[in-house]
Amino acid sequence: MRVVAFNGSARRGGNTAILLRHVLGELEKEGIETELVEMSGAGIHGCLACRKCSTRKDGRCSQTGDMGNVYIEKMAAADGILLGSPTYVADISPEIKALIDRACLVARANGGMFRRKAGAAVVAVRRAGAIHAFDALNHFFLISEMIVPGSSYWNIAIGREPGDVEKDEEGIETMRVLGRNMAWLLKKLNG
Repeated sequence: MRVVAFNGSARRGGNTAILLRHVLGELEKEGIETELVEMSGAGIHGCLACRKCSTRKDGRCSQTGDMGNVYIEKMAAADGILLGSPTYVADISPEIKALIDRACLVARANGGMFRRKAGAAVVAVRRAGAIHAFDALNHFFLISEMIVPGSSYWNIAIGREPGDVEKDEEGIETMRVLGRNMAWLLKKLNG
């Protein structure tokens, strides 16, 4: 079993990555292979609404000048997908938004590529707006017919400067519980 996590933050190794690593650590304890993809600086463009994915049906986006198809391939190959984003003006980052828009259309055009995979959102926030960001990420999982494991609270942790989320004990525990629940779900789905 394999889980791929996407850090949609402009900060490599920042609070969003820290939270994702806590989830991934629990998955690894259960023998699940993991990968953390740092999207910062890699470049991904938004969906062009060209619908070529619907006519070509090759599991790929028509755009080839960025990392979009590499990311979509990683998602298709994984049993579980984690999407992490900081909260930007009460919403998700432009990088993660570009990924979910393109991946969603490609997946739907190709018979539901992500159907019945496990998926979970992780959000870092300084103060407010995290529930909307969390909801936006979960909409991707639900419209993609994925199964979303829960945790002990919403998958959100508070911190401003890199590393500050480590001070949010409840947020860190929420990530650990999410990792354990996702491992349990993956074992049930793939058992």
